[in-house]
Amino acid sequence: MSVENVRIVGKQMLRMLKVFNFVVYGAIAIYSTFFALYLQNLGISKIQIGLLVSGGPLIGLVANPLWAYFADKIRNNKRILIICLVGNFICMQFVFLTNNYVWIYSIMLFFFAFQSPLFTQSNSLILNVIDGTKHKFGEVRVWGSLGWAFIAVAVGPIIGWLGIRQLWIVFDFMMLFAIYFTFLLPSGNERGLKEKFTNKGYLQVFKNKYYITFVALGVLISIPNSINLTFISIYILDLGGSSTIVGWSAFATAILEVPVFLFLDRYLKKESSTMLGWVIIIAMLFSLRWLLMSYAASAIQVVFIQLLHSVTFGGYYYMGTQLTSHLVPSQYRSSGQAIYGLTWGGVSGIVAGVIGGWMFENLGPKTLYQICFGLTIIGVFGFYLLWIFFKRQEKSNRLRYADSKTAGV
Repeated sequence: MSVENVRIVGKQMLRMLKVFNFVVYGAIAIYSTFFALYLQNLGISKIQIGLLVSGGPLIGLVANPLWAYFADKIRNNKRILIICLVGNFICMQFVFLTNNYVWIYSIMLFFFAFQSPLFTQSNSLILNVIDGTKHKFGEVRVWGSLGWAFIAVAVGPIIGWLGIRQLWIVFDFMMLFAIYFTFLLPSGNERGLKEKFTNKGYLQVFKNKYYITFVALGVLISIPNSINLTFISIYILDLGGSSTIVGWSAFATAILEVPVFLFLDRYLKKESSTMLGWVIIIAMLFSLRWLLMSYAASAIQVVFIQLLHSVTFGGYYYMGTQLTSHLVPSQYRSSGQAIYGLTWGGVSGIVAGVIGGWMFENLGPKTLYQICFGLTIIGVFGFYLLWIFFKRQEKSNRLRYADSKTAGV
């Protein structure tokens, strides 16, 4: 195959990755933004909604690393994505056919087993395809943010017209598109990878103290974010908003991720200590976001506060993905991304669903967001300590390198 043909194929793969991210994030946006409203319309309480949502992270604790293990072993992210999207689609058909909470909860446990790895597997696919090329993660991932933003805001009025009980129509439409485009993706095999996957090497991922500490501290940041994601639509309705405003809120949380990703692609210095320093600043902005949410008096105010999502979640998501790529060997990339993904959909999601639902119901949203503020501040302090250790380790490594060069001379 000629160089020109290889270049064309590369462009085609990149184009398909962008379209896939747009569609799959759009489908997930429909579920994440409106499913809680659908459940509430069925007469399910906030605590029950929280318990249902917490089942996803509980299943994800096992499912996400397991799917990632197989993806690394067979080196084919595309195959895993196809299986998960089809399973996702089938499970939701049964959910939409029943009004019984027990049946919904039971079926959703299977749904979560397929839904939990979608983000991390798509990220791994992007990183694998662009590995060794001039392309950067943000220029592809940004299309996921665009899909989330535009689909969420477009679907809001449609659901207002059809009624929330017809959520299945728009969800199914987008999910079928996502499945179709997945078949057009590259497999995600890592080109030129010399190191082979071994179970012994896989276990080393869990022995990287810096990486595991980063993941653990991330839980403190992600619990408030998961609570907000679960109950933001209900909070907006409680403040007098509508499904259209809920859609605009989702739009606000995603659309400004686009310039954030592109800015970081261009200007971020890809060094672990530098990125960790930015994580500290982002975590401080997270704390400000939750403090402002606790004082929100109207649905419109919530929408404007949600604009901070682009810098907070967008920035943290980007930094965490890149840090994971730095700290975890490339042959275990899917597993590393899966572990990082658990900070957003694992333990934090369980706490957000169970305790977050109870706090929302019994303490009220203002107190809930004030607690989120305090939890995030603890995370800021933890990341600061980790950053200090990082700087000391880098300084020690430079000194050892200088000594070895001197000894060689």
